[in-house]
Amino acid sequence: MFNPAAILGLLQVPLSQLTILESEVAIGDQYHGVRPNDPLNNLAILSPYHDAPHHLGVSAELPDDCTVDQVMLLHRHGSRGPTTEQTYVQELVGTLNSDRARDAIQAARLPPNLQFLKNGYEYQLVPQELTIVGRQELFDHGVDFALHYPTFSTDTVITSTVQRVVDSAFFFADGFFGLAAENVTFLTVNDLPDPVSWITPWNFCPKYTENEGRKTSSEWANKYVPPIAHRLNRLLRGVGLSVNDTRGALYACPYDLVARKESPWCEVFFPSELRGLEYEYDLLMDGISGHASRGDPGPLLGAFYVRKLIERFTNATGDAQPLYLEFGHDTTILLALSSMGLNKDAIPLSSHHIPLHRKFRTSEQTPFAANMVWEKFSCKKSFEGPQIRLILNRATFPLTICDKSRMDRKYGSCSLEEFVKANEYSTSIEYHGESWNATCELDD
Repeated sequence: MFNPAAILGLLQVPLSQLTILESEVAIGDQYHGVRPNDPLNNLAILSPYHDAPHHLGVSAELPDDCTVDQVMLLHRHGSRGPTTEQTYVQELVGTLNSDRARDAIQAARLPPNLQFLKNGYEYQLVPQELTIVGRQELFDHGVDFALHYPTFSTDTVITSTVQRVVDSAFFFADGFFGLAAENVTFLTVNDLPDPVSWITPWNFCPKYTENEGRKTSSEWANKYVPPIAHRLNRLLRGVGLSVNDTRGALYACPYDLVARKESPWCEVFFPSELRGLEYEYDLLMDGISGHASRGDPGPLLGAFYVRKLIERFTNATGDAQPLYLEFGHDTTILLALSSMGLNKDAIPLSSHHIPLHRKFRTSEQTPFAANMVWEKFSCKKSFEGPQIRLILNRATFPLTICDKSRMDRKYGSCSLEEFVKANEYSTSIEYHGESWNATCELDD
């Protein structure tokens, strides 16, 4: 029996696109041997929290004779409302609510994944504010952290001054400390004496700018979004979606997810199109806090976090604590990784194409509620002297900059001594030193 609706559903996926999707799954299966295929885990810095995939050949657990002695947590805030994307989503809503668009949608024979438009699309998110999902992420992480490190505690929590970060710290504290959270002192970076905050170092660098990252990501958006707009306009004849409307629809997918854990827009796009969205944000963040920005300030600014890490793990000041709980931004984490060269690609990312493999991938490194945990540990026999390892979003992140032995590579760790040697650049950076002045200070 002839079924027009079924035929229409097939027409929305070109045969050439089916080939692309098959190849993408194959590529995904090869990534570290365990790369997740769910496109909704790959929405870059807008991804709701998910654990990172484990690196092939790296043990998730330390040897039985090892004990964690010191822990330093840096946590990104939880899922939030939009920043600059708000304008695009509002523009999309305005187009869909026009009389012309509503009439065209009601008259159209839409494929299943666009049928929701007949009932209208509502978007209600407070820009930049922590969402319900974000609050849950942080509370749950606090509980999990307490279960994983039951013998560790502290009486101080440090955050950036941004309200969503402060709120995130409070929700984490409720999960970690329980009722004892009322006895904890919450400080912001403004309460600290350090000349440069290791949590928000960009605020101290007059030359720091996001322009380069935004330029490159916009160039990429101008390539990958117009074909999507063309495809959608063939399905929504008479609606007249602009390229900016289409960007709004792409952004609505992750922002709906972080607001209510579902979005009709996510079903509208092919995985290859969402991969374009992921790369748009990777280019943005690589320019803002990674390796592609002019003058390369990322490693210099991230050096202040690495310096603080080394200061604490070597007890250079004589008052090191067993546990540090600190809350910041995706940029905070990426700057630290940048300074250590842990996510630097041999060939810089560009707006020309998406490389088949890349180290800089914010979906895995800084989704919402990302957590970077540094452990200093010691062992009876397995290792000699203090060791260090990084747990990024619950997966051991190999410290390739300082591993020297088979055991180092097996556990993704290295000795504290080798870690310090590998980060001589970071320990050499001083506020108002030669490198700082050349990179950050404005010319007189």
